Order: sequence, then C-alpha cells, then structure tokens
Amino acid sequence: MIKKIRSKFRLHKHKFVENILPKYFYKSGFLASLYYAFFSSAFQREHRAVLSGKVNHQKENGKFYLLVRNIHRLEKGLLMRPRRNTFGMRYISETVDAFCRLSKSESFNSHREQFQWFGDVLNEYFTVVTLNSQLMALKNKFEKQNHSSLKHPLKIPYNRRQKDFSKISFEEFYLLTKQRRSVRWFEKRKVPRELIDKALLAANQSPSACNRQPFEYFIIDDPKFLKTAVKLPMGTAGYDHSIPMLVIAVGNLDAYFSERDRHLIYIDTSLANMAFMLALETLGLSSCPINWPDIEGREQAMSEFLQLKKYQRPIMCIGVGYPDAQGMVAFSEKRQIENLRKYNI
Repeated sequence: MIKKIRSKFRLHKHKFVENILPKYFYKSGFLASLYYAFFSSAFQREHRAVLSGKVNHQKENGKFYLLVRNIHRLEKGLLMRPRRNTFGMRYISETVDAFCRLSKSESFNSHREQFQWFGDVLNEYFTVVTLNSQLMALKNKFEKQNHSSLKHPLKIPYNRRQKDFSKISFEEFYLLTKQRRSVRWFEKRKVPRELIDKALLAANQSPSACNRQPFEYFIIDDPKFLKTAVKLPMGTAGYDHSIPMLVIAVGNLDAYFSERDRHLIYIDTSLANMAFMLALETLGLSSCPINWPDIEGREQAMSEFLQLKKYQRPIMCIGVGYPDAQGMVAFSEKRQIENLRKYNI
C-alpha cells in the first residue's frame, strides 16, 4: 500500500514538473534558468561540458584551435574584394604568438600539413598588407620560427578551375543520395579499415566553422568491444547482433572560447557524417545512423566506455558494414519539395 502511494506521488510530481511548471517558467530567460536549476537536471552535463571546454581552450590544445580559427580569418581577409591594405589587426598578434609557440611543441609533428597552411597564409599576409611598426615586428618574429618551405602549390586562397572539378552529374549524385538508406542488416564479414579511412578522408573535406573540425571518430570493430558498444545507443534492439562495426562521432567543446559556439559540434559533425555515409556507398559499404538522445545514464556509460574528457559529447553512432542483399530497408518517403523550402519569406 505504501509503495503504491509513493509510486503515485512520484508520478504526480513528475507530471507537475514536466507538464505544469514549464507553462509558467518559459516566459523569461531568468525563470527558465531557475526551472533547470531547481527542477530539472537535463542540461547539467551540457553546462559542465561547455565550461570544461572553455577551460581547456585556454590550454595548449585550445591554442591550436585558436590558431586554426585565426588563420581561416586571415584567409577570408586575403580573398576579400576589394582587399584592404591592412586587416586582422585585432588578432594577428595572438596568431603569430600561437604559431611560434606551437611550432616548438608536439603539435608540429602531428599536424605538419596544417602547419604548412599556417605558414603559407601568414607569409602571404605579411607580403600583401601595408606594414607598420607593429606588423614589421610580428613579421620578423614569424619568419624566425617559420618552417614552411613555401613549396608549391601554396596553401593559400586560390581560384577554382573547372578542369579540376568532379565530372559527376546531378543525376548521378541524386541517385547516390537515394541509394543511401539506413541499412540494418549486414553480411557477416569484416569491414576493411582502409575503406573506412577513405570514407573519413571524404568526411574530412566537409565545411566546419572557421575550419576547426571539432570532432573525432571512434571506430569499434573488435567483437569484444563491439558487443558492448552496439547496446549503448537506443534503437538497436533486434539488429544489434548484425552490426560488424560501430563508428561513434564525438564532438570536442574545447574548440571554442565561448558558449555562443556550443551548437557547432552538432552542426559540423553532422556535415562530416553525411559525407562519410555517402562515401561509404561508393565503396560498397552501407550504414545506419543511430540517434543519440541526451539521456544521462547512456551519456555516462558512453563516456566511461570511450574514456571521454569532460568537454567531449557523443554526437551520433553509425553502424557500418557490407549490406545483406536479402535484408530490407524502410521506404521512408520524404517530404515534397514545396513543404521544405520557401523563397524570400
């Protein structure tokens, strides 16, 4: 009897918190903050992850993200029409400081291609801007530390050339997008890692805000770990035993100095994931993107399984394998184009 009373009380309390209180607390940002401070812990992990990211951004790894962002900003200044005689004065000093500091660290060896990009863009910047005393001093500091050989082609803004364009037609590309469907039944054969690396090369070309690429991929293909991994996301019941490889995309919030950018891990990672899944289809592989809802118990289990840092958030799980020709896929009719676009509101 007491258990039933307690159960009913918890149910009524849950309904009150979830259905009644929001009608009053949504009316202002202050009240909404009070609601989540006192009545719901739904955003606690995100709050902690964002703050952890901000703290880590100020450390060595964060300096690399700062350098990537600022070099991209310089590139935008270099390609402007008309181009200003002087630009980037608000951040050029911290950019050169970060470049010189990181050129002496382990980051240089693990990011050689990007360091060539850093050096080429900075060299072009100091070549085209009107040098004042501050810029002359920064130029001298940069040149003493620059390891770039200025080998061609330089990694600086360029004009696209039609002879370098893909010959894929829209019709072929559209067919590829219709070919890609969420496959849940796979052949029982191992997925070659070299094919995954190829697909990730395509994903790596996806756009991201200021080229920071705030994501990384955990590839699980060892049966010992896979048995646990496929049960971490929801929605895999009934076909988890069929998945020969699970790819887990993780976002890194230490890429950002401010809360304003906290959603970019989801946007940028999703852009990369779509390119990854389309590339898999060209390699004879198929995939099934698996939703990752923000449920604390599962977040904790995933964090422990992958040994994630506090600023890292799981974004999406993707089952990958050779599709079983006998396995069916959902038809999933898409919306008509008239229902998904508006011109000039």
